[in-house]
Amino acid sequence: MKIIFSRHAKRQMKWRKITEGEVESAIGDPDMLVDTIKERKNAFKIIRGRHLKITYKPEGGILTVITAMVKGE
Repeated sequence: MKIIFSRHAKRQMKWRKITEGEVESAIGDPDMLVDTIKERKNAFKIIRGRHLKITYKPEGGILTVITAMVKGE
């Protein structure tokens, strides 16, 4: 599946030092996946001791990353 990043997600990733690879890892192999509003999904993954939360929306073979966070920071 193709992954695209919203402008908001790119900005959050830059501020929080989250790489595209980490986002792809969280989406591809999450520790936990939760359905949320507006057909969005939250993927949770611990990478190098950081608890990542990635919110994305699957739409016709494309995943749009809406935001990326580090929980507990």
